[in-house]
Amino acid sequence: MNWITNYVRPRINSIFSRRDTPENLWSKCDGCGTMLFHRELRENLNVCTSCGHHMAITPRDRFTALFDGGIFTEIDVPTPLEDPLKFRDQKKYPDRMKAAQKATGEKEAMLVAEGEMGRTPIVAAAQDFSFMGGSMGMYVGNAIIAAAERAVELKRPLILFSAAGGARMQEGILSLMQMPRTTVAVQMLKEAGLPYIVVLTHPTTGGVTASYAMLGDVQIAEPNALICFAGPRVIEQTLGEKLPDGFQRAEYLLDHGMLDLVTPRTELRDELITITRMLMGQPPAVAGDLPAPGDVADATPPETAEEQPAEAPQK
Repeated sequence: MNWITNYVRPRINSIFSRRDTPENLWSKCDGCGTMLFHRELRENLNVCTSCGHHMAITPRDRFTALFDGGIFTEIDVPTPLEDPLKFRDQKKYPDRMKAAQKATGEKEAMLVAEGEMGRTPIVAAAQDFSFMGGSMGMYVGNAIIAAAERAVELKRPLILFSAAGGARMQEGILSLMQMPRTTVAVQMLKEAGLPYIVVLTHPTTGGVTASYAMLGDVQIAEPNALICFAGPRVIEQTLGEKLPDGFQRAEYLLDHGMLDLVTPRTELRDELITITRMLMGQPPAVAGDLPAPGDVADATPPETAEEQPAEAPQK
């Protein structure tokens, strides 16, 4: 038996071949730079536990936290023409769509669902900014119309979470036509006497802000969300003047009367339950009677031994 070959060499190899901690276990806060363990961040709805900065969250994760027990049913949305203008820039439009679908795992930039929130039946729609900037195309217009029609059919309030860079240039005028279409859909809710609540998240800009995102009976925003039609850089270049600090951010708009509330994401569900029940003429919710929101972490497989929290990497 060779002691060096059979013991020392394998021992040295095991030391130097140990797998490094996977990088995806940690996320860096864009606000304060703190390294956050991914499970802790997910359980806090992608809100930094150090500074309260609100990071992006997918519509599915948002709905899992919003609906009772994380249970909801998706509402079918009519599929529009695939490439009505045969648009091409650096890539063909269908190729961009396929890339976005692969990256996000979603069919399009808006998810529509129905379920109960604090034992209150609702219809909800949420935009996904990671899908081509949450841009408003024909599908998004169809999604809002489908959500409004379903809400009217079931006599439920509609809650919409906006997050968009504006109209989708690959669909040209057909994209801009979604502004009046969605405005008509909102009017359907108003004529039916049903609440329409909008939660503006970062960022909400362009034609989305100029249509359905600013037509809610109650306008709520997440902290520090950028909400505007033209961005601050464009305005500065046009006026040739320095804009005030926090211009077009949620808190600034609240102070100037464009919003009703600015509510942290972790408190948003309780706020929406209270507002929705009040607008529907229902009695206040009894805290002990409400089911707990679904745990987003339950949707992911348990961590292996290698995925346990390690020492946070240096900033």
